[in-house]
Amino acid sequence: MPARTNHVRAAAVVLGCASLALAVTVPAQAAHHPKPSHKSADRAVLPAGDGWASADGSTTGGSAATPDHVYTVTNRAELIAAFEDAGDAPKIVRVVGTVHGNADAEGRPLDCSAYETGGYTLEKYLEAYDPATWGTEEVPSGPLEDARAASAVAQSKAVNVKVPSNTTLIGVGDDATVIGASLQIRGVSNVIVRNLSFEDTYDCFPQWDPTDGATGAWNSEYDNLVVYGSTHVWVDHNTFSDGDRPDSAQPRYFGEIYQQHDGLFDIVRGADLVTVSWNVLKNHDKTMLIGNSDSAGADDRGKLRVTLHHNLFQDVKERAPRVRFGQVDSYNNHFVVTPGSAYGYTYGIGIESRLVAEHNAFTVPKGFDAATILKKWKEAPLTAADNYVNGRKTDLIAVHNAGVPAEQLASGAGWTPTLRTRVDRPQAVPALVRNGAGAGNHC
Repeated sequence: MPARTNHVRAAAVVLGCASLALAVTVPAQAAHHPKPSHKSADRAVLPAGDGWASADGSTTGGSAATPDHVYTVTNRAELIAAFEDAGDAPKIVRVVGTVHGNADAEGRPLDCSAYETGGYTLEKYLEAYDPATWGTEEVPSGPLEDARAASAVAQSKAVNVKVPSNTTLIGVGDDATVIGASLQIRGVSNVIVRNLSFEDTYDCFPQWDPTDGATGAWNSEYDNLVVYGSTHVWVDHNTFSDGDRPDSAQPRYFGEIYQQHDGLFDIVRGADLVTVSWNVLKNHDKTMLIGNSDSAGADDRGKLRVTLHHNLFQDVKERAPRVRFGQVDSYNNHFVVTPGSAYGYTYGIGIESRLVAEHNAFTVPKGFDAATILKKWKEAPLTAADNYVNGRKTDLIAVHNAGVPAEQLASGAGWTPTLRTRVDRPQAVPALVRNGAGAGNHC
């Protein structure tokens, strides 16, 4: 079981996400139980009016946790035990150091071979489904594909970690990190996630699909964080990346990158009332979906209300975010594209979406085509006002329509956001976000 506060004495230390308590193990009889301060970061609640997660009540996470439902965890087993203890009672789960999702019971990292079953190896898979012999008309099937799928199931049991309702998950200090785990906020409510670095949630067993696109593609599972069918979620001051395993550094098989990552952070399947503030999302391809399918209207219409503010999106190729169905308010974010990095688009305009993108800043290299900032997937109007590209006010819709005449976008999302606690001048956003966003910064 993870250590509880009734087994620890708090030693005051100055940490990146306000002043948190670093747990120090002492004998139980010597424990001291001061009344917790609701002003401390681990008991913070979403401020009134701070985005969609403040609507219809607020988002308080585990702020009301009793002392015996405050946990300090240092590995995957302790993290899961803390989440499973006491059901949906309010709980605070503090992460210290690095938690590995692909790990054994003692927290020791595992490599992909630990999950291989049924005779699967990558070498055998590549030999079996080489387009030169398998062809390009059918997806893989047969014993090696069955073995790949079974191996993937084995890994998923380690990677996917479910977060319960009424929980605050928070990193202690400026280096709390979750590597190789997919945190699933699925079918729950009232969750806060703060001050954590999420890295490299990698799929050991991507599937080859020769029918995907003109040349085929490797398709992987797992996002660092998923909000699925959940409500009242606040994700604040975190950092999301591929860590030391960027897809751009992976080998090519059958002419395509062996892509081991899916999204960084997705909000899907009827999720609603979500605020995403002061995070860093960087060095990734498929970054953020809000709504994951055109066919999910029965679940998603009237939901997927999400606010994104004061986030840094740096060197992300696409989906920052791609929106379907939802009313999404994206303001005061900083989007950075450095020379040489892969870039497709920033905002994806999808089916029945109502995106408001205002007061944002874009820092892009010389020769960058601002018409590509918006990408039209389906007919849907949006509002895009007071956005600045390299310090110059830019009408993103007009620039897009002039540069991509075959995909005209309509202006006017049809609603006006009101749930904003502060709106900064877009000229000031790069410095504000650079100094304030991400894990380890003051929150």
